[in-house]
Amino acid sequence: MSPLVRTACLTNYREVALAAGLSPQRLLADAGLSPAVLRELDLKIPAERVRRLLEDSAAHARDESFGLRMAESRQISNLGPVGILMREQPTMRDVLDVLLRHHRFLNAALALAIEESGGVAVIRADVLAADGPARQGVELAIGVIMRVLRQFLGATWEPRCVALAHAAPRDPGLHQRVLGRCVEFGQEFNAIVCHAADLEVPNPSADRVMARYAQQLVDTSVGAQAPSMTEEVRHAIVMLLPSGRCSIRQVSEHLGMACRTVQRRLAEQGEAFSALVDEARMSLAARHLNDGIRPLGEVAGLLGFSEQSGFSRWHRKKFGCSPKERRAAQRA
Repeated sequence: MSPLVRTACLTNYREVALAAGLSPQRLLADAGLSPAVLRELDLKIPAERVRRLLEDSAAHARDESFGLRMAESRQISNLGPVGILMREQPTMRDVLDVLLRHHRFLNAALALAIEESGGVAVIRADVLAADGPARQGVELAIGVIMRVLRQFLGATWEPRCVALAHAAPRDPGLHQRVLGRCVEFGQEFNAIVCHAADLEVPNPSADRVMARYAQQLVDTSVGAQAPSMTEEVRHAIVMLLPSGRCSIRQVSEHLGMACRTVQRRLAEQGEAFSALVDEARMSLAARHLNDGIRPLGEVAGLLGFSEQSGFSRWHRKKFGCSPKERRAAQRA
C-alpha cells in the first residue's frame, strides 16, 4: 500500500501548472486524482499518485524545477496544525523537532532526520518512491524546509550548502534563488547543511500559551495516527542505507529499541526486515539507474552493498537483468 500524504502538499500546483501552459485537470486525471484534491487541504491521498503527477507535470512542462517552483511561495501555515505549533516554538531547533515528530502526519512518504557533528547540522530529507523517479518530490520537500528555515532565520539567511542526489538541471538559477547560492548536485543524499548554532536562534514571536493550545490541536488532529513500526523501520532504512550501516541492529539503535522488539512488532504487522530493505533498495536502484549520473560501483554503495558484484547478483535476482543491462535499456 502506498504511503499517504496530505493534499496540502499540492498547494500552488494549479498555479505552477497553468503558468507552464498545462491542464491541471487532465494531469490530475492521468495520475488517478480528483480535482477536489486542489480544494481540500486535509484529505489523504496515495503518495505514489502525487509522485506521478509531479514527474509527469515536469515532463510535459519541460521544466526540471517544477516541484521547486511549487515550494517557492509556500508558507508555514500550509502545514496546518503542525505549522501552527511550529510557529510558536522558542528556537529553530524546537521548530525542527516539532517537524521531525509530526512530519509523517503530513507526508508518510517523507523520510526526515537531523544529524549534528563538529558544529555542523545536516537536515536530511528523502522521498520513499516505489515506482519511479522522485526528483520533483525531493525538491518540493527540500524547498519547503528551506522556506520554514528562512521564515524564522530571515529571508536572506543562507545555508552552508544544499546537497541534492540527482543531476544538475540545465539552468540552476531557480535552485540558487530558492535554496541558496551553494547548491551541489550528484551528492550521496539530499540535505540542507547549516551551522548548528543556527538552530539555537530564538524565535521572538514564540508564545508559550499559544504553543499549548496548538499542541492540543495537533494532538486532536494527529490523534491515533502515530506511525506504525513498519513505517518507522522503512524511514530508518532509507536514512541508513547510503552509510552502509543498515542491519537490524543498527536500525533498532536508530529507533532506540531492542532488536527483538523491532522484529516482533514487524512480525505482528506481517513484515520482515529483509523484505523492507529489499523494497528500499529496489526503489533507490530504479532512481539512481534512471538518473544515469553515477558509476555502478557508487550506486552499489548507496544501496548498502560493500561490493559491486553483490549489487549485481541482487539486481539480477530481483529484476532479471544486471544493472548495466537495465541502464542500457533505459538509455535506449
